[in-house]
Amino acid sequence: MSAPLPDAGKNWVDLRAPEALKPWLKLGRFDRPVGIWLLLLPGWQGIALALAQNRKTPDLYDAWLFLGFFIGACLMRAAGCAFNDIVDRDIDRQVARTAARPVASGRISVKQALAFVIGCSLVAFLILLTLGGTAILLGFGSLALVAAYPFMKRITWWPQAWLGITFNWGALMGYAAVTGEVTVVSVLLWVGGVFWTLGYDTVYALQDIEDDAMVGVKSTARRLGSGVRAGVGVFYAGAVLCAGVAGVAAGLWPLFFLGLGAYALHLAWQVWRLRPDDGVLALRLFKSNRDAGLILLAAITLGALTLGA
Repeated sequence: MSAPLPDAGKNWVDLRAPEALKPWLKLGRFDRPVGIWLLLLPGWQGIALALAQNRKTPDLYDAWLFLGFFIGACLMRAAGCAFNDIVDRDIDRQVARTAARPVASGRISVKQALAFVIGCSLVAFLILLTLGGTAILLGFGSLALVAAYPFMKRITWWPQAWLGITFNWGALMGYAAVTGEVTVVSVLLWVGGVFWTLGYDTVYALQDIEDDAMVGVKSTARRLGSGVRAGVGVFYAGAVLCAGVAGVAAGLWPLFFLGLGAYALHLAWQVWRLRPDDGVLALRLFKSNRDAGLILLAAITLGALTLGA
């Protein structure tokens, strides 16, 4: 069976949070903040791309968008993780890395976890109502994606693709919150994010590949087998290509391409370092995707500085 996460007992929740709050914070994965970043960054990228393409100087509403998307990402990631733990509680009990999760271990009941999901979702809903009509509709559409995700690993070898569709939905929402519409540029950014998630979540799935096989859970890591490293390389190449085409379509040049090059190098470094049999390294590489997302966000921001130059 897989070993527990290497930072178990060393994260801020285990070290500093009040004892009574620890199960709830772990239910929402606040002890694993990289997931918040990976859900948040596509939304911020969508906002930044819309502002850049439309040559719009950010105002107070745009500042609220960045803050609102941050709060919303924290809440919806927490709600999604809790819902996932409810659905997967029987599987989680069979995997060393997940057996201590609050629902699987019995520290939080299913009813309590459902209440947590509803509470987080209601607050996120209030934030959603501050966005424009198109973004609100997209937000409602994302609920079906979130609800279906925990079941994908049971019916398809490509649950990572569904996660990519879901986690990068914020790129469409962020762009629409600024412009009021979904365009080819925003769709290209979203598709690039789907490829990016396909890559990093395949890397993440390498930690559980033996346990997944034992309990019958499907993943791209299992599907690709010995070709997993090449597969991740192809996914990351798709991410860079789509992001580049989105930048060209939005007129982001030339500094955008310097940042895009740094993004490509970071992803290539991950592929070069990847060792399919090293779960600890896989987790480290997975976490480094926060930096990859920030690099692409910086590239879009740099591209905006040269618009019209």
